Parts: sequence; structure tokens; C-alpha cells
Amino acid sequence: MPMDFLRRIKDAEFPLELRDEADIRNAIVLEAAELIEVQLPAADAPLVDASAIVLRITPQGRAAISRSKAG
Repeated sequence: MPMDFLRRIKDAEFPLELRDEADIRNAIVLEAAELIEVQLPAADAPLVDASAIVLRITPQGRAAISRSKAG
């Protein structure tokens, strides 16, 4: 789940490289929701061999983490 992934990386040191296909898929969803800034692989790249770089969690992402803790 993207929010579980977001909570998992909340204390990470950025930039953070992702190589796991599931993590990259979560990053794609979180970027679309503007919760993280990430450099994604090319759209036609197979994710199994790709990597992505999370640059930061946005203020909206930090707020979403806080809201999810409260709920």
C-alpha cells in the first residue's frame, strides 16, 4: 500500500534509491498524489530492472502521515 510505504520511508535519508518493483509502483502513486518528489524510470522501462530516486517527502506527504497516525 502506498501509505504504508510512505510511513516506512518517513525517516529515511534522502535521496533514497528504490530498486524493488513494488516500492517503485508505490512511488508512482505517491508522486501522482503529490506526496513525494521522485525521479522515476522511463515510462517504457520494465520496473523489474529499474530504479527510482525519492528526493523528498512533500509537506502534503508529511501532513498525510500525521493524519494517518491520528486515524
